[in-house]
Amino acid sequence: MRDLNHDFKRLCQRNRDGSLATQHDRESILSLIANQLDEGGFRHLRAPGVRAKHVEYLVSRWHAEEIACGTFKNRMSALRWLAEKIDKQNIVARENADYGIAERRYVTNVSKAHALDADKLAAITDPFTALSLRLQEAFGLRREESIKLRPIWADRGDVLHLKASWTKGGKERGIPITNEAQRTVLDEAQQFAGAGSLIPVEMSYRDQLNRFKAQTAHAGIDRVHGLRHHYAQARYAELTGWKAPAAGGPTAKQLSPEQKRIDRDARLTISRELGHEREQITAVYLGR
Repeated sequence: MRDLNHDFKRLCQRNRDGSLATQHDRESILSLIANQLDEGGFRHLRAPGVRAKHVEYLVSRWHAEEIACGTFKNRMSALRWLAEKIDKQNIVARENADYGIAERRYVTNVSKAHALDADKLAAITDPFTALSLRLQEAFGLRREESIKLRPIWADRGDVLHLKASWTKGGKERGIPITNEAQRTVLDEAQQFAGAGSLIPVEMSYRDQLNRFKAQTAHAGIDRVHGLRHHYAQARYAELTGWKAPAAGGPTAKQLSPEQKRIDRDARLTISRELGHEREQITAVYLGR
């Protein structure tokens, strides 16, 4: 292992900031950064020696590669985390705009929803992964939540209750059980997992996360976040009686005053069910 990779790995091990998924993603990004700096000719570099010129090299490279805005921002967040840990916060500008990184476009009114494809789901050979995917679709769960879920504990009859330790941001929440499809997959998950979670007893969360990624990649399921979009749009139609703008329904400008009230109430409900703080974020899932 190169020195910089080793340094970054040790920093991540000593600083467990954020959820397990956040830690895993950060370590992956820093590993990529170490490799790209080596490819860029910065040999024998150690973590304390990372400087502004290295950040500028990476930013220029990523612009040239035309990576997605969200990916760019995630990498910049990892760089700022690194700068803080090596006590060199000034090597990374505080604003992404200083590097010409565009603001993410949240509202496109183009649907990113994806339902599970039956043939692709059938290609999943790990039953833990298959159930996690089905629970993501049925309840709009994040990937980490669907893996850590203990179905028997979470099932409160008419609500699926999520522990703080399973969720992004560490906040408990409840998701209503409103249809037969939700009840069916939850019952199956309980029967399969017993009193446990959707992580095999002999494996850690990270082990199962890696298996989940390998299984979905092999099956050609590459947009699991689209399952949350699918849930949000289905729930919106259930709450309002019409389709979300991203699914071909009326836009905000086309709604009557009474429909706008219903729309706002539905968005607030869906925001809470998805584990977000703001109604505004629902535009990502529903359009505007």
